[in-house]
Amino acid sequence: MISLEGVSKQFRGSRRLAVSNLSLEISEGETVVLVGPSGCGKTTTMRMINRLIEPSAGTILVDGKDVMKQDPVILRRGIGYVIQSIGLLPHRTVAQNIATVPKLADWDDRRIDARVDELMETFGLDPELKDRYPSELSGGQRQRVGVARALAVDPPVMLMDEPFAAVDPIVRARLQDEFLGIQERLRKTIVFVTHDIDEAIKMADRIAILNIGGILEQYAPPEEILRAPANAFVEDFVGAERGLKRLALIKVAEIGVEDGPVVDREASSEEALRVMEKFGYDWATVVDEGRLLGWVDRGSLDGRPSLADVPPRRFSAYVTADSSLREALDAIVTNQTNVAVVAGDGDRYLGILTVERISQEIVSS
Repeated sequence: MISLEGVSKQFRGSRRLAVSNLSLEISEGETVVLVGPSGCGKTTTMRMINRLIEPSAGTILVDGKDVMKQDPVILRRGIGYVIQSIGLLPHRTVAQNIATVPKLADWDDRRIDARVDELMETFGLDPELKDRYPSELSGGQRQRVGVARALAVDPPVMLMDEPFAAVDPIVRARLQDEFLGIQERLRKTIVFVTHDIDEAIKMADRIAILNIGGILEQYAPPEEILRAPANAFVEDFVGAERGLKRLALIKVAEIGVEDGPVVDREASSEEALRVMEKFGYDWATVVDEGRLLGWVDRGSLDGRPSLADVPPRRFSAYVTADSSLREALDAIVTNQTNVAVVAGDGDRYLGILTVERISQEIVSS
């Protein structure tokens, strides 16, 4: 969908190249994150794609067409653009901001209204916000409106320049998750700029790590960059916690679960104690026809002939097969049982994960 072939940029009055002979191929529906230190040319590279900055050399193709041979205004209307400061028009309402590009594209009012309603629903914006102005919105709401506006004419390509940097960490994490869910459905081709390697790891299908002067040091999926940095620069930029960061990319289902102490709700206390002894724990998971109910320990069984007489305690935290190993590790260190209990659809009990099992993945990285 996007191809950069030997692209360079040298600004007037500067002896140094801002971007140097950069070549990248970005597939349709892929999210590619440009990341690197300040001055590495990541924002310059992104802005050359829609000709907000024009390259000094090389070729940029979008959907097979040379951007330098197109009318820049028409080119930009077909590429969604989201920036850190959001850039909403303060004198226009939410609905009017989202409708900006459709109006320029001469859509009729009925079609515009329907698209505004659709996008507000997609981004979880209450319909009553349509007539409010940007100053009346929270930072998270303004950011949602900005992304909705960029998607208004359903462009195949989106450029996102540190889109979540202007909001607090809690809202930022929520917006990232929401956008990942939306991208899973829409599959836009996205070029995303950030200075935050953790955000890059979370958001990207592939990461391009740039050095000063727009020199490409490594271009690969996040897991590969964490597992096998191309050189010392990449290793230093990614940071010392490569193993832990890599855990965020691995699903529990990818490594499987271990057998653990589990008994049925109708089991006797004697049977539960045998299961605890077999696995070397002083507790056991309680299930009802495979559905996770909670856990009991040795002390709670004293004087009780059956588990039916013992109310199981709910696990303070458990994970699912779709959870990351990083989430599982967090559950382990905060859970009194020192393991993560794994549940599937409908709270079906699947097994347990231990620190030892997860540590194998850290070592292998």
